[in-house]
Amino acid sequence: MTHPVPTAPAASAASADDPKPRILTPRILGWAFWDWGSAAFNAVATTFVFSVYLTSDGMFTDKATATEHLSTGLTVAGVLIALLAPVTGQRADRRGKGGVWLGWFTAAVVVCLGLMFFVAPDSPLGQEGALWLGIGLLGLGNVFFEFASVNYNAMLNHISTKRTMGRISGLGWGLGYVGGIVLLLILFVGFINPEVGWFGVTAQNGLNVRVSMLVAALWFGVSALPVILNPPRPAHPGHDTGRESLIDSYRKLWGTVVSLFREAPHTLSFLIASAIYRDGLAGVFTFGAIIAASVFGFSSSEVIVFAIAANVVAGLATIAFGALDDRVGPKRVIMISLVCMVASGLGVFALSGRGPVVFWILGLILCVFVGPAQSASRSFLGRVIPEGREGEVFGLYATTGRAVSFLSPLLYGVFIRIGRAFGPEGGDPTAWGILGIIVILAAGLALLAPIRTERAHLDIYREG
Repeated sequence: MTHPVPTAPAASAASADDPKPRILTPRILGWAFWDWGSAAFNAVATTFVFSVYLTSDGMFTDKATATEHLSTGLTVAGVLIALLAPVTGQRADRRGKGGVWLGWFTAAVVVCLGLMFFVAPDSPLGQEGALWLGIGLLGLGNVFFEFASVNYNAMLNHISTKRTMGRISGLGWGLGYVGGIVLLLILFVGFINPEVGWFGVTAQNGLNVRVSMLVAALWFGVSALPVILNPPRPAHPGHDTGRESLIDSYRKLWGTVVSLFREAPHTLSFLIASAIYRDGLAGVFTFGAIIAASVFGFSSSEVIVFAIAANVVAGLATIAFGALDDRVGPKRVIMISLVCMVASGLGVFALSGRGPVVFWILGLILCVFVGPAQSASRSFLGRVIPEGREGEVFGLYATTGRAVSFLSPLLYGVFIRIGRAFGPEGGDPTAWGILGIIVILAAGLALLAPIRTERAHLDIYREG
């Protein structure tokens, strides 16, 4: 038996008739500060510090082996997310406990960050054991972070209206980038760059990175407190339906997928298209630091400096594009962003032999559009989700993304092999990996183009 998708407006943070709806309210800022704190995991753990530490040549093993093991660990984490994210979101919807689940999953991420302190080359586990410990913590952190994000994203509907959703989503995502700037600056100045950092911390045995992970854990935990202690609640919360087996949860989830296919096929099409291009967006961050170091000769410190600059432009652009989202619609923002990213990525590849200045210019242009595309995707889905199904559909959003999360690593590696076979002799085939990311972004763009926004959920788009 399928579960029909109801057509109900999103819960409003302000009256739809308010000519000047307020955005910077304590309630909205408290919600957005979770995004601010999330930089501790996204920027520090996943992208610029801990993952680079794990894959540094000679730290635990050679770079190629470490990268291969990291890819394996993150693939396993991706499978777990794909299988369980929509079920956790669905159960939170029915019990009306999205805020409670957000708290528990966020706490689990904070614990994973803190335990990264024990990932040291001279660990009693041995170098290989320490490497796998680090990969395991990073993988578990990804699982819990995605589960938390499902419940967090679902709250967007409880604090916004159709007229403000783009700006509020952009504010949160933009604060995430700004939080990344501030935190990376603190870690860079205090621990990573100096030979002897604050409190006498040095790079010996990876102590500077390990202490940075303790700071990141504290950062995320404190930043998440406002929304955890006072979570936005739906206008009509669900009711606990009692104990439910995993099979029952999947049966109900399948009913949702069938009802989307029958009643809102453009929403289902968006879930598929966004899964493709969002994996490309993730690939930009996952492999961007590697390309900067391997192809353009950036040192570890220069990678951090670039990360800070990237977060500056990404944060400002995301907040600015939020207003454009509300004015012209999220689909146009996503399309513009993807076109510009494809063009910039082609430029990075074509000019890869021209030195670091190329990556500084075109890499930053890429970063300008990553945030707006991500924020507008959240806004697009938030606008079409019926009330009371936010966690479930955002769970599907996470699942579809993870279902294709192998694409970026796969095509990145495939194009490096192509570069080895057909690239210029003596050239660095790593530069060819960017073409794999471009292919994914272009494929997502092609799938997004025919989606009719007004058909995704007609009653909501006609509302007001």
